[in-house]
Amino acid sequence: MRYQIENGTVSLGGKTILNHIDFSIKGQEKIAVVGRNGAGKTTLLRLISGELSLDRDDKRFGKGITTDKAISIGFLHQQSFSNAERTVEEEILSLVSEENIFSKERYYFEKEYDRIFTGFGFKKEDKCKKIGQFSGGEQTKLAFIKLLLSKPDILLLDEPTNHLDIASVEWLEEYLVSYEKAIIMVSHDRFFIDRTAEIIYELSDGKLMRYVGNYTEYKKQKEKQRVSQQKKYDAQQKEIARLNELIEKFKHKPKKASMARSKKKVLERMQKVEKPDKEEAYIFKEKLQPLMPGAKNVLETEHLKIGYKNPIRELTLRIRRGQKIAVLGANGAGKTTFFKTIIGQLQPISGKYIIGNGIATGYFDQHSGEIQSEKRVEEHFGECFPKLTEKEKRQILGRYLFSSQKANVKISDLSGGEKSRLILAEILESRPNFLVLDEPTNHMDLPAKETMESAFSAYTGTMLFISHDRYFVSKIADALLLFEEDG
Repeated sequence: MRYQIENGTVSLGGKTILNHIDFSIKGQEKIAVVGRNGAGKTTLLRLISGELSLDRDDKRFGKGITTDKAISIGFLHQQSFSNAERTVEEEILSLVSEENIFSKERYYFEKEYDRIFTGFGFKKEDKCKKIGQFSGGEQTKLAFIKLLLSKPDILLLDEPTNHLDIASVEWLEEYLVSYEKAIIMVSHDRFFIDRTAEIIYELSDGKLMRYVGNYTEYKKQKEKQRVSQQKKYDAQQKEIARLNELIEKFKHKPKKASMARSKKKVLERMQKVEKPDKEEAYIFKEKLQPLMPGAKNVLETEHLKIGYKNPIRELTLRIRRGQKIAVLGANGAGKTTFFKTIIGQLQPISGKYIIGNGIATGYFDQHSGEIQSEKRVEEHFGECFPKLTEKEKRQILGRYLFSSQKANVKISDLSGGEKSRLILAEILESRPNFLVLDEPTNHMDLPAKETMESAFSAYTGTMLFISHDRYFVSKIADALLLFEEDG
């Protein structure tokens, strides 16, 4: 065994974040840690990296943290560059000794360096540039490259796909699968976890639960456990009700009082089955149908040239009612420009587009979730839908993961992902027949993403959406519109 935490607790600011957890890494395992935002995933990485220590705890037996040898641990967020005037080449080659630049070790290091550097989308000539000449996102990528080349025994990655385009993410997936040492990662990219992880640790209420398999397999196992526990819980509740009924019926009857007492003892000795936690995500089971179907041809474009001063793309296409189309392409390829054109925010340079008769559009852009208001969630939602009763408002907000407590929070105090979820709830509940969505699930945690996926799956209208979330695309899209580099 390479690394183990036994019965470990971590508190920060007087609050227990990790509560008597057990965690282990065996051999070269590729592990993903999942859980809600704020569950303590990054705290666990900081503990493993040595940044944090376990609490002194009377309840703990054993050493707390044990390793089988002196191991090296590399944490992506620890990497930073102290000298922005150094070139990339100088910074990276500082990892190997200069004694013999013609050695076999140096040759293989430089070959690997080339492979990783270009895999992350850099050109070979970029090696000569100073670190200070790169953007913040590019510097994060350079730090990642340096970390991978240092080959730690345990590689800790916190949101490793941030700042990477799809081509770089796909390259990274292949690299990590073949990485010859252990990896622990935290990521909201479920497709990435599916492709790279073989063990999932779920962190919830300070407790860790280990599952063997990737993200999809973990979800299946968890649901199977939840259904099984619910059956056991329901059966026991039925038995408790039966025993209580017998006790009430016979406790005052002299001939049956002893039987009633024995049933009471059975109840007292009974080991209670815990009620399973409710699913963190809400799954929409009924269809979300538009108020009216609208025309069969939702959108038609003919030699539509889009852009600002100069055309960046020309499109001739037809979207039919009920299609769910994902728009994919590199940043700057014109995806958002296309959306702004068809909803009327931007004039086309030439050509034409026609929106069908009776088409009502619900539009969500990357700034929709920046809403600021001192109103409470329920108050704001109620103003959008004045005909709803209090009970109906609460039920609908609950479906979009706004509990009674969250419904009383001021909108300005919500996170970016929660604000986006509220706006999407308003759009879906107003039942347009054409959704045009630009990165709808950005900044959302996994339960929120799963809830929105369920809602969009239940929606029977037409969808045109941009997303970098490949898992989301694979669940929702029935067609792809690719904005490729050649126009």
